[in-house]
Amino acid sequence: MSLETDLLIDRRRLKRRLLFWRGAAVLAVLLLVVLGLGRLGAGARPHVARLVVSGIITDDPRLTRSIAALAGDASVRALLVEIDSPGGSVAGGESLHDAIARVAAVKPVVTVMRGLAASAGYMIAVPAARIYASEATLTGSIGVLLETAEVSGLLSRLGVTAGAIVSGPLKNQPSLTAPLSPEGREVLQGLVMDMYDQFVGMVAVGRHMDVTQVRALADGRPYTGRQALKLGLIDAIGGEPEARAWLAAHGVAESLPVQRLETRTLAERTLGATLGPLMKVVGFQGLNIDGALAIWQPGVVGG
Repeated sequence: MSLETDLLIDRRRLKRRLLFWRGAAVLAVLLLVVLGLGRLGAGARPHVARLVVSGIITDDPRLTRSIAALAGDASVRALLVEIDSPGGSVAGGESLHDAIARVAAVKPVVTVMRGLAASAGYMIAVPAARIYASEATLTGSIGVLLETAEVSGLLSRLGVTAGAIVSGPLKNQPSLTAPLSPEGREVLQGLVMDMYDQFVGMVAVGRHMDVTQVRALADGRPYTGRQALKLGLIDAIGGEPEARAWLAAHGVAESLPVQRLETRTLAERTLGATLGPLMKVVGFQGLNIDGALAIWQPGVVGG
C-alpha cells in the first residue's frame, strides 16, 4: 500500500471521529436546552416549593432572596421546609427565618424536621404554621454561644510574646494572644444575651407563646420530638405525608407536584455532585462561621 493511500485512510478516519464528536456535542447541547425548558415549564405550573436546609447554616444571600421571591410567585401554592441541621450562625439563621416568615405571611408554610433541627435549625422552623417532627428528632437547643481560644500560656512557654496597639481597651476583645478582660467578658456577654433575646422573641411570635414561657425552655438544652410536642415547640409527630395532608386541609391539593427550590446553576450542581464528597472530607475544618453561633454542640452548655 502506498504512502498516499495510508494518508488518505488516516484522514478519513480522523474526519469520521471529528464528525462523531461534533454530533455528540450538538446532542448534548440540545439535551441541556430541553432540560432547561422543562424546568422553566415546571416552575410555571402550580406546585409546592420544597426548601431543604441541611448541615451547618451560614449566611447565604442568594438563598434568602430565592425564598423571599416565593411570596410573589403565583405558581407556588405552599412552602414545605425540610430541616436536618444542628444550626449555625445567628446571622444565617435570622436571614432564613425572616425570608420564610415573608412567605408564611401570604401562603401556607409547613416544616418537617428530620433527625436534627436544633438552635438555628429550630429558629428557621418557627415561622411555619405547622411543625412536624419524629419522636426521636433532636430539636430546641434555643440559645447562642460565642467561642474563642486564648493561647498566651502556650506562647510564653515557647518564649513568644505578642502585643497589640488598639484604639480602645475593648478593641481586641476577645484576643487569641491575651486573656479576656472582665470588661471584655461583660461586653461580649451582653452581645450574646441580646442575640439570645432576639431568638426567644422569634420563638414566642412563631409559636404563639409568652416570652416568659419560652425563656423557661430556652436554656440551651435539646429536646426530643416527643418532649418538644409536650412543650409546644412543635405541633405534631409526623413527616411529609402528614405535612401534605395538612396542606390539603388548607386548600393545597395533594396532587400538586413538589419542586425543590434550587439556587445553584447547572454547572454548580454538576461540580457540587463531583466535588461535594471530597469537600465534605477535607473542607469542614476550614469552615468559616460568621459571628456568634446558634448551634447544638454536645458537651457545650448553652450551645
